[in-house]
Amino acid sequence: MTSPIEAEDATASVALDEQTTAADAKAPVGRSPGQLMWMRFKRDRTGMISAWVVLFFFVIAALAPVISALYGKDPYTLYPTKPEYANLLDDFAMPAGGFGGISSDFWFGVEPNLGRDVFTMLLYGMRTSLYLALILTVLSVGTGVIIGMVGGYFGGKVDYWLGRTTDFFLAFPSQLFFIAFMPVVTALFVSPADETPTYLRVVAILLVMWFLGWMGMARLVRSSVLSLREREFVEAAKVSGASRWRIVRKEILPNIVTPILVQGTYTLPSSILSIAFLSYVGVGFVEPTPDWGRMFAIGAGIYEQDPAFMLFPGVAMVVFVLCFNLLGDSVRDAFDPKTGR
Repeated sequence: MTSPIEAEDATASVALDEQTTAADAKAPVGRSPGQLMWMRFKRDRTGMISAWVVLFFFVIAALAPVISALYGKDPYTLYPTKPEYANLLDDFAMPAGGFGGISSDFWFGVEPNLGRDVFTMLLYGMRTSLYLALILTVLSVGTGVIIGMVGGYFGGKVDYWLGRTTDFFLAFPSQLFFIAFMPVVTALFVSPADETPTYLRVVAILLVMWFLGWMGMARLVRSSVLSLREREFVEAAKVSGASRWRIVRKEILPNIVTPILVQGTYTLPSSILSIAFLSYVGVGFVEPTPDWGRMFAIGAGIYEQDPAFMLFPGVAMVVFVLCFNLLGDSVRDAFDPKTGR
């Protein structure tokens, strides 16, 4: 038989266990900086909407061949040459239908003069521009980060010569250099009498834009590293015997992720605009490769006769660039709440 004292002790023990369990359940849970950043970002409605729009553009661009197959059209076929579309263009080679020839067969209308499908031209043009700009951004950001960290951390003559090299490249007028140097790059590998392959144009665009695209990131990273290399935690790592590589990788790099990511989100839309500019002036992609810039060049020539052709590429580019810039602002605010709007 259990005594009253033993029963009271058992009851108190159970109550104490329940209180301990409740206290453990209410104990604060530690979160990493990445988790805190994600929590703040999810609360930013503008950032979330922009992220979904940007993701939508990349997914649509990646699935362009699938969508084209389901849609039943492609960006290369001259549809007026087919018997069923013989009346697609009028006597002046303009779309016969209203508002650029929009119909159930051609959702965004047809291209004047040649009669190609505008919807698939836009899909493949986005695919060309977005993924080329993504590769270019990765190359430019990676080069800038490496050069900026080396110059900022080592200082002295290393920083001096890397800084002068950066200043030298910044002295080039980028837009004029793109126009002048693109034909030179392609002429190094292809005879002027031969047609330049598309893959070679892609390589030339990457080389020229990478050549002049890393300096802003390098200067940003250098200034950030200069402000960090004398901090107490870096000095403590040196005293503890950590190697230079470990200090840069474990102590400095995690503290400059925010400016790198923000600058990268601004670099990508800028790269898209530069690629479109090259195609617009005729030194980027040429026929028959679909490209955003080439669509603008075509639309500029027939704007008065068919303003609808410029509508869909223009709206798509404005929406993408705007959303990507808003996404960059939201990422910056999520990493640094003190800059919140």
